[in-house]
Amino acid sequence: MIFRFLILSSLIWLSSCSNYDPELVARLSTKEAKHLFGTVERGSEQRPAPYGSYAKGCVAGAEQLAETGSTWQAMRLSRNRNWGHPIAIDFIQDLSAKAARQSGWNGLYIGDISQPRGGPMLTGHASHQIGLDIDIWMRPADDLALSPKQREEISSISMRRANGAYVNDQWTKQHHNIVKAAASDPRTARIFVFPGAKVQMCKDENGDRAWLNKVRPWWGHHYHFHVRLSCPVGATNCKNQAPPPPGDGCKDAERWVRDILNPPPPNPNAPKPKPKPPLTLARLPQQCVGVLRSN
Repeated sequence: MIFRFLILSSLIWLSSCSNYDPELVARLSTKEAKHLFGTVERGSEQRPAPYGSYAKGCVAGAEQLAETGSTWQAMRLSRNRNWGHPIAIDFIQDLSAKAARQSGWNGLYIGDISQPRGGPMLTGHASHQIGLDIDIWMRPADDLALSPKQREEISSISMRRANGAYVNDQWTKQHHNIVKAAASDPRTARIFVFPGAKVQMCKDENGDRAWLNKVRPWWGHHYHFHVRLSCPVGATNCKNQAPPPPGDGCKDAERWVRDILNPPPPNPNAPKPKPKPPLTLARLPQQCVGVLRSN
């Protein structure tokens, strides 16, 4: 608690000085970035800009998603992770309006986006650092009048069966349509969802299949699906993830399912993974110092 207070006090001091102490900045640069970004309560008063990559960066001028809108509610408000690049906020508003046209849905429940200034989080995600990642609950948003307390207590609904090899009976055509709408948006770079959902969508899609390319199987992601937006045009300091391979990706998802149902034997000669070094402020893009010290 004392450490957090000292870090926060230093950042407040930095933000109030036009000529800040470079030695203090150097000392802060050795600190784990999650302790620096995880204590900031509001976005910076800067022009919106993502810096770095999805798992190593920050965001200037982030906008806070309103706690409740006409077709969405932000969940788990105590986390203060309903901040994103304005493009992400616009995307949520657009997609939630499309979701509200689905039977049984009044919109979307929105999980984590980013912290007020992005950066690594104290707990949870490795990504979500530049305001362009959005977690969207699988639970149909049938009640958009949930209180803040209810939003802390309510949970999403798992869609998986057999450890993610198949969807369960909670999966609906509406889920398919909402993921399709998200993937069809030109702002979307990719969507992460559990393998069984990707395979099911491959089976059910009878029209244009181009959107399936953006839907990628990944571990977890059965309580929510994860939308990753591309770097905005002109954001020269934002690093996009490499695009998915060509094609609809359905064969790849089927391979994931086979590995879930019949996992390959462990390789006794495989080297043990090396622990990753702490992500310090010095390892983030240099612009992130300015994001932290901005008003």
